[in-house]
Amino acid sequence: MEDTSKLNTSKLGTKKYWDDFYTVEKSNFEENPEDTGECWFDDSNAEDRMIEFLQDHLGEYSIAQDASMIDLGTGNGHLLFQLHEEGFRGKMVGVDYSEKSIEFAREIMNSRFEEDSSLEFSAADIFDPSWDISQFDVVLDKGTLDAIALSGLTSPNGKPITSAYPKVVEKLMKKNSVFLITSCNFTETELKKMIESPVLQAWETIQYPAFKFGGQVGSAICSIAFVKK
Repeated sequence: MEDTSKLNTSKLGTKKYWDDFYTVEKSNFEENPEDTGECWFDDSNAEDRMIEFLQDHLGEYSIAQDASMIDLGTGNGHLLFQLHEEGFRGKMVGVDYSEKSIEFAREIMNSRFEEDSSLEFSAADIFDPSWDISQFDVVLDKGTLDAIALSGLTSPNGKPITSAYPKVVEKLMKKNSVFLITSCNFTETELKKMIESPVLQAWETIQYPAFKFGGQVGSAICSIAFVKK
């Protein structure tokens, strides 16, 4: 049976693409401070849905107003900025392998959240074994696994780099921490197959408008919350 979780490679999976992209976004912002760049999955209101999910589940597992959060593949930091504006006040860390995206996120942060020590952005290769960072109450991914899958990169064992992703996420989580991921390339079934383990278990799925095509019902986007047991 064909493995539908394998995607064709794309420039969207390359560091150069994102460095070039955020160089332009940063330049646009410097010309117009109102232009904070692209909000991924905006047409599906995915970011709002993720934030609403966390608000609706306050007090469950490790979700709290002061929960520490890390955003993997943070880009321009938009998700963390919105969470901050919605009243979440725990430590928030955005990481990305594109140094240009981190420069852009820091520039936005400094212009809008001066002297706020709860927000932090850093460039990092999350697959680097030497990458050492603390554990968090909430781990976020909005399209990052999608981009990783498009890179075509493999792990030292020859398997697709996506196969190493769940272990990276687990390392960042405490017991009862929540991993909230949104994807436009993988279905709910595929995400669960890729991520679930005895340690990381599916908890809740965010519902999006469904469509019917070829007798099959689905949606263009998928968000699932997993819990570390």
